[in-house]
Amino acid sequence: VQLVESGGGLVQAGGSLRLSCVASGSIVSVTAMGWYRQAPGKQRDLVAMITGSGATHYDDSVKGRFTISRDSAKNTVYLQMNSLKPEDTGVYYCNGDIIPNMTGYQYRYWGQGTQVTVSS
Repeated sequence: VQLVESGGGLVQAGGSLRLSCVASGSIVSVTAMGWYRQAPGKQRDLVAMITGSGATHYDDSVKGRFTISRDSAKNTVYLQMNSLKPEDTGVYYCNGDIIPNMTGYQYRYWGQGTQVTVSS
């Protein structure tokens, strides 16, 4: 099982970016998926998550600016980021709670991260 993020880059404050994360491999099911952010010198913090039924949760710092969504048929989660601020800068990681084929157990997998830099 592999998660691969894309869509990061450099953007000016006030701009937008859309991140994507695709889970691939021998997958039986994917339940919750989420996005985390790690700024330089800081811990990795939850930004947003979405359950298998579509319920969402956001960190207070991104409410009203970021939107998480998913395409379950494609095992893909998205993060639409609008009105970006310099403090949104960091490496964005996606994760997914996944049951791999032939195991019957759920594991949390992580992507390799994608850099988002917001200039002032």
